[in-house]
Amino acid sequence: MRVLTLSGSPLKKGNTSQLITYLTKQMEKSDIQDLKLTSLSLSGEKISPCKACKKCMETGSCVVKDDFQSIAKKMLKSDLIIIGSPVFFHDVSGQVKNLIDRTYSLWHDRQLKGKKIIPVAVSAASGEDRTLETLRIWAQAHEMKIIRSVSGHGYKKGEVLKDEEARTAAKNALRELMGELQIEE
Repeated sequence: MRVLTLSGSPLKKGNTSQLITYLTKQMEKSDIQDLKLTSLSLSGEKISPCKACKKCMETGSCVVKDDFQSIAKKMLKSDLIIIGSPVFFHDVSGQVKNLIDRTYSLWHDRQLKGKKIIPVAVSAASGEDRTLETLRIWAQAHEMKIIRSVSGHGYKKGEVLKDEEARTAAKNALRELMGELQIEE
């Protein structure tokens, strides 16, 4: 199973990345066959906003040249996408929003259809429900299979790993993924 993790935090080792890493470490301990993990932080990646030029409707890919193309290739090669965002004013970060909007170029041909996804959101105190809703609506529009959402709380670096509910949610997401994989066999 090829897994791509995308952390949408501007902090490379912030709470969002740490919760995603916790989840992937649990995966590495599991019985998932041929697990291949690729982790990517959107921090420092140049992902411009969608220009609404609609050229992707003709070409099947986005014509804006930046880091989106390499990220999209990784998404297309993956079986499971774990995408996480910190909560910014009760929604996803700007980097995640730009990524979501740019995947419009993949939507026309349903290029992400059938991919498994685990949305992740981390807030200091609140807003993760709305952030996860954005990620789930995006996944549903692309006809992806949502395994389970994971959320946690943490303000200072590393605090999310002290959040027992977040760790439990990550373990539950892994359990559901394992169940999904057994059904497919």
